[in-house]
Amino acid sequence: MDIAHSYRDKKALITGGLGFIGSNLARKLLDLGAEVNILDNADPATGANPFNLDGIRQQVKVIEADIQDEAKVKEAVQGQDFLFNLAGEMSHIGSMQDPFKDLSVNAVGQLKLLEVCRVTNPAVRIVFAGTRQVYGRPMYLPVDEKHLLTPLDNNGVSKRAGEMYHIVYNRVHGMATCVLRMTNTYGPRMRIRDDRLTFIGWWFRQLLEGKPIQIFGDGSQIRDFNHVDDVMDALLRCAANPAAYGKIYNLGGEPITLLELARLMIAVHGSGEYEIVPFPEGRKRIDIGDYYGNYGLIKSEVGWEPHVPLRDGIKDMLEYYYQHKRHYL
Repeated sequence: MDIAHSYRDKKALITGGLGFIGSNLARKLLDLGAEVNILDNADPATGANPFNLDGIRQQVKVIEADIQDEAKVKEAVQGQDFLFNLAGEMSHIGSMQDPFKDLSVNAVGQLKLLEVCRVTNPAVRIVFAGTRQVYGRPMYLPVDEKHLLTPLDNNGVSKRAGEMYHIVYNRVHGMATCVLRMTNTYGPRMRIRDDRLTFIGWWFRQLLEGKPIQIFGDGSQIRDFNHVDDVMDALLRCAANPAAYGKIYNLGGEPITLLELARLMIAVHGSGEYEIVPFPEGRKRIDIGDYYGNYGLIKSEVGWEPHVPLRDGIKDMLEYYYQHKRHYL
């Protein structure tokens, strides 16, 4: 698939574009010759960080607004060829502490966004950032798209609603929508300030500051990881490929235990240590246990598979924060 041809001289809107994945995607789209617009509410509790646009700020248009601001969304979506819909609440703990905010953004907000697109620009091609959290605690591994959906926290429920609104708008209104159920994404420009959004970002901070990496439980939990470059590839392929419209796809990578991951991070960094600590009570109740995804469907239909080895991805991320850590603390 000729990705460059698909995006050259096209207009692309990224909701949540000040965040981790969105800002990396903005850079990639600029490299491909696209005109890039960003809609982001710059909520400090999210991964939004103005430094993420360092070096490209003058090349992109930024609209600071929430996806529930219908007037601003209408302005943003007009004339766009592609919409990479990355805006949303992602914190599992946060969704339990403030469930109505989580629901408002991930369900009501997504519905409002889709309605504006239907009325203003129904031809825009949309990819929605979903999550593996909708599956809950797996009954078998690897998890495919046919697995029962039993989310363990409010965030999984609201994200499920958001993804289904996108599928309904494809089936009922004929809009070109697609959902990617993402697993643990890592790489440059992710939030490492705390563990609100992701444990791996927090692990990187602990490692960089010479503190022990704290592993909840016994470290035997299995996870899979995708470098942000591979996630961007999936987003770009699905937005430009009609075979993906109306579909829900898993992303995924090679399974690894958390203990093995911590040891690999320490080895790549050249120093460090880890410690096994008990699960905080609030986290234990919503922990999914072992998980890794079956990405065979997106591989067969769209041609996507991960290419960045975990060791190389960790090295890439560490090198970024060696230079820019002060902007992420």
